[in-house]
Amino acid sequence: MEKNRIEAFSDGVLAIIITIMVLELHVPTSADISELQRLYPIFLTYILSFIYLGIYWNNHHHLLKAARKTTGSMMWANLHLLFWLSLFPFATGWMGENNFMPAPTAIYGAVLLMAAIAYYILQTFIVAQHGHGSKLAKSLGRDLKGKFSPVLYAIAMAVAFFYPKISCGIYVFVALMWLIPDKRIEKALEE
Repeated sequence: MEKNRIEAFSDGVLAIIITIMVLELHVPTSADISELQRLYPIFLTYILSFIYLGIYWNNHHHLLKAARKTTGSMMWANLHLLFWLSLFPFATGWMGENNFMPAPTAIYGAVLLMAAIAYYILQTFIVAQHGHGSKLAKSLGRDLKGKFSPVLYAIAMAVAFFYPKISCGIYVFVALMWLIPDKRIEKALEE
């Protein structure tokens, strides 16, 4: 299988995930502005999840462009990542509908954590194709953001049972951390 098929399939799955999330945003039943206040947590959670999916889409694109060829392990690792990303609509809806209560907020973090682990596994398989001394491996370096993010997700999951709003703050912080463009892989591809 060629890389472009994995990329196209992944893009399609991500488009469906975003479509499902937006379909969960229900139009207020009245023209009263107070109706929007009731939807505020749902909308905030949607925005956060949309940003996370955008971050994964962007980084996934660069990572697949760096791959030399498609392997079976890479295909399964990619499906593993897509599985966890496909749970975003559920976790997003549950946390937003329940106004950031402890259990839904912790589960949202669990989905983020598992997606991060799945991405790391996919990245590991692609780096292995090139070798640990390759330009790609060197460009990733110590991958501090990639290693720090799962730790923060785990902390946020535990904190969610006591201070769910702090957990949400951690989720926002990690998203902001990844919004800063990561040009490492892009630079390695240009060389």
